[in-house]
Amino acid sequence: MENTKSMSAEGRKLSVLLKKSGAKLKRKSADPLVTRLVIDSRRVTPGSLFFALPGLRQDGNSFVDEALKRGAVGVVSNAPKRFGKSKAVFVSSDDPRVTLAKVARRFFDKPDKALDLVGITGTNGKTTVSYLAKHFLSVDGVKTGCLGTIGYDLVERVLPSFRTTPEAHELCELLSQMRGFGCERAVMEVSSHGIDQLRVAELRFKVGVFLNLTRDHLDYHGDMESYFNVKRRFIVGEIGAQPKKLAINVDDSYGRRIVEELSDESVFTFGASKDARLRASDVELAPDSTSFTLNLDGRRYLVRSPLIGNYNVSNTLAALSIAIQCGVDIEACIGSLDSFSGIPGRMERIDEGQSFEVVVDYAHTGNALENALKMLKEITPGKLRVVFGCGGNRDRGKRSEMTRVATELADYSWATTDNPRSEVQEQIFDDMRQGVADRSKIDFVIDRRRAIELALKSANPGDCVLVAGKGHEPFQEFGDTVVPFDDRKVSRELLGLMKLGGRV
Repeated sequence: MENTKSMSAEGRKLSVLLKKSGAKLKRKSADPLVTRLVIDSRRVTPGSLFFALPGLRQDGNSFVDEALKRGAVGVVSNAPKRFGKSKAVFVSSDDPRVTLAKVARRFFDKPDKALDLVGITGTNGKTTVSYLAKHFLSVDGVKTGCLGTIGYDLVERVLPSFRTTPEAHELCELLSQMRGFGCERAVMEVSSHGIDQLRVAELRFKVGVFLNLTRDHLDYHGDMESYFNVKRRFIVGEIGAQPKKLAINVDDSYGRRIVEELSDESVFTFGASKDARLRASDVELAPDSTSFTLNLDGRRYLVRSPLIGNYNVSNTLAALSIAIQCGVDIEACIGSLDSFSGIPGRMERIDEGQSFEVVVDYAHTGNALENALKMLKEITPGKLRVVFGCGGNRDRGKRSEMTRVATELADYSWATTDNPRSEVQEQIFDDMRQGVADRSKIDFVIDRRRAIELALKSANPGDCVLVAGKGHEPFQEFGDTVVPFDDRKVSRELLGLMKLGGRV
């Protein structure tokens, strides 16, 4: 993306951008015009301001020389004295990430001020809730953008997603583009990494949403309490301004902890719990839909959703809570569910005329896989089969948990590759084997296509095959190589071949 905007030349002066940023220009320093904000030295062009960010694997300070050679007019660093003489301006900052967040918001002329900005955080369900919320927030004709794991929908254009929550300058640019396209609302997923790395620190959110917390990313956060505290910091405003309004899932123990801490009128609660302000009851699950009664302030509404499963009832409540907080008519939202087209790779049915169900889902944590399998088990008359894997260079502890869940809840499982990255697949399998509940109910197959093929060929009429873990992703990561692989496309291809062979 290009850092383009319409600010005056005066507004692009480095000294102006650094105001209240935690960093200052030295006296008598040059005061260049800044044309771009960059954190990757390979993307520096003449006029760029380069931020040398600390990282888990690489330190941005190691790339300052390259940034200077490419024409950076300034460098923001926590160690500027290290680089000697240069015509570029060196800006000292105790925390370059804080400075980046503040400078980016100023550089793009505070785009969040023009938008009703909604931030959704939690382990599971962020993408589904963001898609549903965008759908509801658009029923009154207001243009609504959406940023998240699957893509960046700016209404007038859709960009592929490169991370759930973009870096601060990328995020401000996307919001600026939404503003330019006439958006008045924006929904975004807020990841724990995005919070911890201050990517959303300076943005003013109208609504902050907490969904749930289950085991994930402990390779980064260390333990569940640390993971929770990062999510909490966004909701209570410890990394920036607290969202003006909050929507919290009180069915989740961590969500309830936040509510008990805040005890604030700005908190809107949802769930199946009796004390939830927006409450679901009388839930009825079907293979192709879910129905429930919605209770709000003494009023009752019948809701029929095309999304299947109890956890999607919670996701729907979350999205409706957002709509209510943004002043959208709840009956219009409920009525619009008939036209909701679903979410790519989230409980997505693959139908090639076969006599059994095939579902692709993004479930890649123990809790998400458990929810998916339990839900499918309730609506599957035959056997339930699952293909799943665990990513490399990520939380090793969840591998045994996912395998335990699969072998306890599915009738048969195929453990296979997910995104091994730089790890040896057999090492990942060794960790997964620690959780096997019944060795007679699982095979370990390295080739993911082969694992899916075996699962499909084993299915009989009335069975269900869940292909879990990658959802919408169209690739697999092996070391430094990314290869095309889409569970949905592969499943369709294999079912087509089976149909030609008279197998389905």
